[in-house]
Amino acid sequence: MSVAEATLPALVLGLLLVITAGILLASTYGLFPGTPIFFVFAYLVCAQVPAPVDEMLPRLLVAVTSAALAWLLTMSGWAFRRLVGDRSGDLFKELPRTPLLRPAAFRDVQVWLTILQHQVGVLLAGGLALFVSIGHPYRAVVSVVAVLPPPRAAHSISRAVHRIIGTALGVAVTALVLLPGPSVWVLIAVIAIGQFGAEILIGRHYGAALLFVTPLALTVAHLADPVAVPTLLVDRVVETALGGVVAVLIVLAARGLARQHSRRLGGQRPPLNA
Repeated sequence: MSVAEATLPALVLGLLLVITAGILLASTYGLFPGTPIFFVFAYLVCAQVPAPVDEMLPRLLVAVTSAALAWLLTMSGWAFRRLVGDRSGDLFKELPRTPLLRPAAFRDVQVWLTILQHQVGVLLAGGLALFVSIGHPYRAVVSVVAVLPPPRAAHSISRAVHRIIGTALGVAVTALVLLPGPSVWVLIAVIAIGQFGAEILIGRHYGAALLFVTPLALTVAHLADPVAVPTLLVDRVVETALGGVVAVLIVLAARGLARQHSRRLGGQRPPLNA
């Protein structure tokens, strides 16, 4: 998309396809998280950065090499488990030995309802972000996908609240880092600290993790494409709030429809052979 300098309709169509394929893939193979957040984030970030034709192969090689390094780091636990021998059960949690395959996920109505919710959400958030002309509309889209629940999960607005508040506080932390104009080495250290804190907290408290995720993301963005720091910070808050509000509306609408459906079922007379 980036090399072809795709038009907005083509980018939107690609986004809808990525959401559909991502949710089906996550539901079929039991991926965590069960939403297409990483697929959407990768697609939008790469698609919105201009890529000359002669740079396409080097950029793909960088991406593949980075993914291979991440995989090797992840699989390093395999070596650690064997180094500790019989004590592995005391140091590491048990891992499932069988994959959580659901080959019939594509026939699950809840999966397709989740796909529909995500598609409606990203269209609303992306359209509103373009309408108000904020700096990076894709961040509003990512905020929606990060908040909407996976198939069969509870429809809760707490995650949206955590994202908005956590991002606002994370932006304040980022301001303390970027406004003094630190050196590149300081920014790299901030990225490392942010990555560490995010990994430690993301599975425990989403809002607290964003205190590290936000400085991490904004520092990386600032290194890749330096812009005025105040603009970068304000845009982040507005984009996150916009995406969070859209996600809350989608969640409330889904919750209301589920209540109506359960009331209709409750009002029906049971069949004679019940």
